[in-house]
Amino acid sequence: MGDFRFGVNMLSLGSRSEWIEKCRRAEELGFDVIGVPDHLGLPAPFPAMVLAAEATERIRVNSFVLNVPFYNPVLLAREVATVDRLTDGRAEIGLGAGYVKAEFEAAGIPFPTGRQRVEQLAETVSTFRKLFGDSDYQPQPARPGGPPLLIAGWGDRLLRVAAEHADVIAFTGAGTDDSGHLTGAGPEALDRRVAYVRELLGPRQDKVEFNLLLQALATPDERPELVERMAAHLPPELLERVEEVPMVLVGDHTEMADRLRERRERFGINYLTVLEPNMAKFAPLIAALRS
Repeated sequence: MGDFRFGVNMLSLGSRSEWIEKCRRAEELGFDVIGVPDHLGLPAPFPAMVLAAEATERIRVNSFVLNVPFYNPVLLAREVATVDRLTDGRAEIGLGAGYVKAEFEAAGIPFPTGRQRVEQLAETVSTFRKLFGDSDYQPQPARPGGPPLLIAGWGDRLLRVAAEHADVIAFTGAGTDDSGHLTGAGPEALDRRVAYVRELLGPRQDKVEFNLLLQALATPDERPELVERMAAHLPPELLERVEEVPMVLVGDHTEMADRLRERRERFGINYLTVLEPNMAKFAPLIAALRS
């Protein structure tokens, strides 16, 4: 069972000084990774990652996750290699197949089918492996073979690609539709997803880390508000036992820490990511889970 790792996905940019201050605060709080999502209306991942690394000392930086069908694989490889070198090898590259049709329409990019998007992701990963494995490729990434790859998803086809190629498999803990709407899954569904991936991994099991993005944190007093907020994203039977839903965390600090230890034992998930609004609320758990 791996040691816990903790990431925070930053959702807003502000000024240069505000961005630097937030990133330094994340490092001070004990987070291991600063993530930057890839959605229109949010900061562009690569420049934000480079500045985050420049402003901090040890924390890793991650694209969580790139909307791969937006990009040409060869041109994206150049971006990735450059970011890896400019961050002195502190980059972790998160990849996803994309799921919000409106973002493709806004960018003037055709919206492929789900199968096509997964195929594009697989092609991109293969391109990375080929180019970064070539000693003549320029710019050379900071590490041989390129930075670690995190691949996020939930469906069978995408998880097959992740099991073959990823250093980190990020379980979304939810299904999506083309509108970008998330429908959360219960622990039994995550059990099935993890079992499916473990079977595919075979001898790679000990080399691959499992991640989960926590969409919401709530104290016991905040539980009613959480249930109301999650009503559009969870079926009624899961709302009744919202504490068990993997993509949320409910309880006081002791209960939250215990639940995360239980989930690590049950699912093998040791790498946890929270959203920026929950950064300070989650921070006290870091020391508790490392003790």
